[in-house]
Amino acid sequence: MNLPPIEIRSPQLEGAEVAWFAPLCNGDDRYLGHHDIRYKSDWSNTSNVALCADRLGYRNILCPSSYQVGQDTLIFASAVAPLTTQINLLTAIRCGEVHPPMLGRAIATLDHLLRGRLTINIISSNLPGTELSSAERYQRSREVIEILKQGWTQDYIDHQGEFYQLKLDNTDPVKTYQQNGGPLLYFGGYSPPAVDLCAEHCDVYLMWPETKERLAELMQKMSQKAATYGRKVDFGLRVHVIVRETEAEARAAARELMRFIDEKKGTEIRERALDAKSYGVARQTETRSMANDEGFVEEHLWTGIGRARSGCGAAIVGNPGQVLRKIQSYMDMGIRAFIFSGYPHADECKLFAKYVLPHIPTFSMPEVQMRRPTKPPQSPLSAGPRN
Repeated sequence: MNLPPIEIRSPQLEGAEVAWFAPLCNGDDRYLGHHDIRYKSDWSNTSNVALCADRLGYRNILCPSSYQVGQDTLIFASAVAPLTTQINLLTAIRCGEVHPPMLGRAIATLDHLLRGRLTINIISSNLPGTELSSAERYQRSREVIEILKQGWTQDYIDHQGEFYQLKLDNTDPVKTYQQNGGPLLYFGGYSPPAVDLCAEHCDVYLMWPETKERLAELMQKMSQKAATYGRKVDFGLRVHVIVRETEAEARAAARELMRFIDEKKGTEIRERALDAKSYGVARQTETRSMANDEGFVEEHLWTGIGRARSGCGAAIVGNPGQVLRKIQSYMDMGIRAFIFSGYPHADECKLFAKYVLPHIPTFSMPEVQMRRPTKPPQSPLSAGPRN
């Protein structure tokens, strides 16, 4: 496949940041559409997944956020932080939910608990009971990010915007442990206002699984927009994975996962999500419509999960060699961060770590950003400005 040139922040990196997923939002199960109380989103189950990923050598873990179900993300992250030893926490925040100066203080506190092992996932969805346009939602997120960065790097906050008008003196506790501008910002969004926001302010552009051609188009568009701000961003992929010793076993596991799903049940599950009508979800539906009768839209990329999930709706399916080659093909495109998951999350976390993870050269984005060794330092280190 001939891809157009794509400019990325970290072209020198030959490895990847391999992350797992912490099921805070009650989406963990052995069978989709058939909830088992053993996989309930509670502290026991979710912290077990996070600590398992830490122990097995994953470099980051996404702690997602939902208004409807599950646990509070910041509280969970602060509780699990001192129990981890090496993994970063990719902690989701919903812009507009918390007053930005107070949010900045909470993030800075968490960054100190983790000694710099913190990354942030920016979410721009509507608050329950409100309905802003896409442009308004991303403008609100832009203002939140600008206020956060002022609080993390300056002795004052002075912001006069559409959503927030603030003049505040800052204090030392608000400053982040990471002294290079604060935690890296991961971001996902497809509309023009979303692309513009990421290009101006964020560091890693997260995509959901699509065909390589469609991913390349997204990456090219983002690279071009970032260049207008004199910046570059790195790219990430949020995708499920089903790996077994043989391809036949992996495909059988995929079919078994959907044992209790029919069209009516799948539609009900998808449409209950707050983001069910977003452009990103529509793109997942388009990808699923392009798949063959078995649900594969391209080699080893199976869209069946999207029948029962409104967001990330596809999985890499195959034996260890096939899964590894698929990941390498994404890395060859310029994708530097991967957030994997599977069902149940703890079981699939172990299988991926057994069969695939040892064969991927890994790093963490904050390490690259801070130019620091694998183990977090005992005192803040300064690094150069971001691209």
